[in-house]
Amino acid sequence: MFHVIDPRLFERPLLDELCALATRARLAAKSEAGSRALRDLLPTRRAMLYFTQPSTRTFLSFNNACHILGMRTSEIRDPSTSSEVKGESFEDSIRTFSSYVDVIIMRTKEAGRAAQAAQLMNSIQRPVPVINAGSGSDQHPTQALLDIYTLQRSFEDHGGIDGKVIGMMGDLKRGRTVRSLCYLMKNYYGVRLVFIAPEQFAMQPDVKAHLDEHRIVYHETTRLDEALPSLDALYVTRMQTEWDTAGESRSVDLSRFSIGAPQLARLKRDAIIMHPLPRGPEIDPAVDQDPRAMYWRQERNGMWMRAAVLAKIFGAEDRIPESPAR
Repeated sequence: MFHVIDPRLFERPLLDELCALATRARLAAKSEAGSRALRDLLPTRRAMLYFTQPSTRTFLSFNNACHILGMRTSEIRDPSTSSEVKGESFEDSIRTFSSYVDVIIMRTKEAGRAAQAAQLMNSIQRPVPVINAGSGSDQHPTQALLDIYTLQRSFEDHGGIDGKVIGMMGDLKRGRTVRSLCYLMKNYYGVRLVFIAPEQFAMQPDVKAHLDEHRIVYHETTRLDEALPSLDALYVTRMQTEWDTAGESRSVDLSRFSIGAPQLARLKRDAIIMHPLPRGPEIDPAVDQDPRAMYWRQERNGMWMRAAVLAKIFGAEDRIPESPAR
């Protein structure tokens, strides 16, 4: 593993390995000795966090994942502080970063930028890995990885992810998290997907074509109440208002695509609720107290999965300490 750009490139053995590495790192960090061992993994490595699109969770989890492994970080979070405002090309900026760091972790509003950066790195004498931390409304591969880790942890005593019915609800047209997670479903047997969305924000044809190609069964509906009883997991997303061009999100009746006490009553006792955050009115804060709410664990899982990804990229995975604790 070098670049992390597109979730379609991940196969089941690597997914299982990354989940196992995330768990080893998480358990090792529970002890002082384990934390020190983790910090000694990559103390000579440097990371650039190039986040020109607003981010809280992804930025902080990557930043802290680097620190857990002993890596030093540099950051650019405002393009106005970059030489791009002087006319420097995107390619020249990326090449400049690669002169100073060992990995570039980037989030951009424009789709395809991470792939463009990786292609550039492949053409130079001293390439460094590029990690896509969110590319427009297109892909968010490390979010999909932490979502898989959350699903696996939640169902480890119930047969794993295989055979589960997973609902995805909200703005599926513009939500890069659900797009990326759909691409990873090819790695699990018997998974069925239920897309619950307003018609104008339904899952896009390219994702459905991928699911058809890999014979992954999916169903589309606008009726949450009808779908709820069959679900093992419900992945809730917010309306992606940042992509509005004419205020189209305002036309959606969010009450039809929201979770509160009435919806909890129709959900299986052992089902889980996920959300990539930040959330809006689509999840009532009272749901936080329900044991099926997994989104805060999901958020923390991101730090451990991203630590696993960095350890794997730099070949340090075998040095993550084992822990007998659970």
